[in-house]
Formats: sequence, structure tokens, C-alpha cells
Amino acid sequence: MKYLAALVALSLLFVTPADAAQKRVAVKKIEKIATLPTAELLIASGSSIITVGNIESTTSDISVNALNSTGTPSWNLNLDSGLDEIAMAATSDSAGNLWLAGFSATAVVEESATATVTAENPDLVPVEPSQAARSDLNRLTIWKVSSMGQLSATYYSTENLPGIINSISASKSGLSILGQYNQRSFIQSMTINGSFGKTTYIGTSKTSLKAVVRNSDGSTSAFGTSSETLGVKRLAAKRDGVLLKFSKSGALTNVVRSSAINAERSWLSGDANYLLSGYVKVGKKIETAITKFSPSFAPVWTLRVPSTGESTAITAGKSSVAAISSNSQVSSIIGWRPTKPSLLLLTFDSKGLITGASGATDLVAPIALSYSKEIGVVGLAKTSDGSVQLFKQSK
Repeated sequence: MKYLAALVALSLLFVTPADAAQKRVAVKKIEKIATLPTAELLIASGSSIITVGNIESTTSDISVNALNSTGTPSWNLNLDSGLDEIAMAATSDSAGNLWLAGFSATAVVEESATATVTAENPDLVPVEPSQAARSDLNRLTIWKVSSMGQLSATYYSTENLPGIINSISASKSGLSILGQYNQRSFIQSMTINGSFGKTTYIGTSKTSLKAVVRNSDGSTSAFGTSSETLGVKRLAAKRDGVLLKFSKSGALTNVVRSSAINAERSWLSGDANYLLSGYVKVGKKIETAITKFSPSFAPVWTLRVPSTGESTAITAGKSSVAAISSNSQVSSIIGWRPTKPSLLLLTFDSKGLITGASGATDLVAPIALSYSKEIGVVGLAKTSDGSVQLFKQSK
């Protein structure tokens, strides 16, 4: 009886409020705003919806576009230094500035020596003009763009490595950039004035971090997945979701692992309010986990929904909103029975109860979500024909 009582007490720890008092909610149609083939990143800032895409012309350039809530363009900015550049992550600050993180190339030094001997060409084969050499995208670069669409500043890290940027976050204390060099996750800080701090590496290639949050005190939180020991916390399943906190100096101060028996887990998104979304895979079964944590990484509420595994989530005022690629009906959602992967938007209250749902069966999976008080929740999603759709949460 003693062991049975302990087992019951343990099980109660994992009962969410949503399990206890969830009411059925009717699904609405997602409001589509515009088809944007080149959009890759999204920020809602004030009354503007800002999208960022990478375009190819003579060089690789960055296109930044602002639209209003109906999809009407407000301004456009083309970042073209004359060399290759690519944006991989974006965020905004409290002043409405947009911060882009990516990589740029340095100028190639051309050989200045002139040949003194003319090559023989007895067959008179036409000689094509030589193409200008293009250097690697190996400079970590931060672009600051004003709310009016003007490039305010460009900052370059001293690192000389090609890499990937997964996330960037800004607060009054500065910026935190999360990415990968040589398959190793790193975090690098930067002041608002463009001074880069040291690069902090996290684990090996067995750890992959997807989202970063810059806290007001200069510390940083990061979320992702790992199959190795981090700090003193060992692997608990096949692959664990991880929540990490780093001090202002870059020291790892807290590690929390999210695991399930024989599961592969990963957190794919996380925001400043510690709302996270990610996948739980056990065998062939895949679910999206949406969890609200406390600042100390203790779970407040959590919910799992059948999905393909793709998801993202944000805090929208007093609510939480998650976008998932749904491939099955959800018991508490009325009128939702997808026969293929389809976009489903879920709204939660402070207790983790679903208070709203909207979906679209011709949209496949979420790319990004963002929120402002003036516009509400907007997002980018993959379409069934391979394009990108800008959408708005239904009221």
C-alpha cells in the first residue's frame, strides 16, 4: 500500500489543469493575409508585420519588407553591400528596432599579376570571361534596422568561421546570439553598441540548441536537445529536451532535462515568458509538447498533442499560442479531423486550458509566429504547393 500511495502521488504531479477541466472548443478558419514566396523570418512590431527573406541577384542579398495587418506594403529595404550576405534569425527590441543575425562575406583579394605569355588557341575556341571569385559567408554579422526601415548599423564579429544562426534575442542589457560552428552550439553576446563578447560553446555535436532568450540582467536562457551530459545532468532517455541558463559571464548555471521513457525529445521554440514547444517521439508516435515553465524552469502546465513534430509557440498578452503541424483530430477541438498534415493554432489561458483553435488544411506546417498588441498573432506557414503564406489568428 505504501508503494501504491507513492505511485498515485507521483501520477498527480503530471496531471495538468487542461486534463482536469478542459471544455470542447470549436475550430475556426485561419485568416490568410498574403502569399510571400521569399519570406523566411517574421517579426510583428507595433502596427507593422515585418518579413525577412534572402534573395539571389548578382550577390546574395537580404530583403526586409513591412506590411500592415491587411497585407498592404509599407516599406522595403534591400540589404546589399556588394558582397554576399544572408539573414538567419531576427528579433526586435522595446524601441521597435529590428535586429537581424546572419553571415556575410569579406572582399576577395584579386591576383594583380599580369600574364606575360599568351596561351595558344589553335582551334580558336571562344574564351569565356572569368567570373569574379566569391568568398565564403564566414563573418557573423548583425544588422540593426529602424522601425521606419532604415539601416542604422552593421556589426561584425571577429570570428572567421562559416556557421548557422538559430536564434537572436534582445533586451536592455544587450543581445544574445545562438548558433553553430562546426556542428557545435555556441552563444555569443553583444552590447547594444555592437561590442561582441566571448563565444561560449555548449557540449559537442550531440547537443543542438534552437532558441535563445536574453534576460534583463544580462544572463541568457537557451532551449534545445541533447544526448550527452551537460553540467552534471546525464542523459535520461534516447535524447532529452534541455533548458539551460548561462550567467552574464557565460558560465552554465542551470540545466533541466525533459525526458520520457525511450523517447527522443527536443524543444524547438522558447520565449521570454518561458513558453516552450517541441516534439516527443517514442517509436513511430510523435506528439507536440507545449509547456509553460517558471523562471526557475519548473513546469507550470503542459499539454501534448498528436502532430508531425513541427511547432512553435509564443506568449500573446495574457494568453499562450502554439502553432503545430497537426495530423490527427484533437479530442477537445470540435470540427478538426485532418487527413494530412495541417496547420492548427491553439490558444491557452494561464492554467493551460485551450480557449481557442483555428486551422487551415491547405497550410502544412508553421514557420514562425509573432505578436504585437496592435496586430495580434501573425505567422508564416508552409503551403501544400511549397510556397509561404502569411496568416493571422482568427478572433
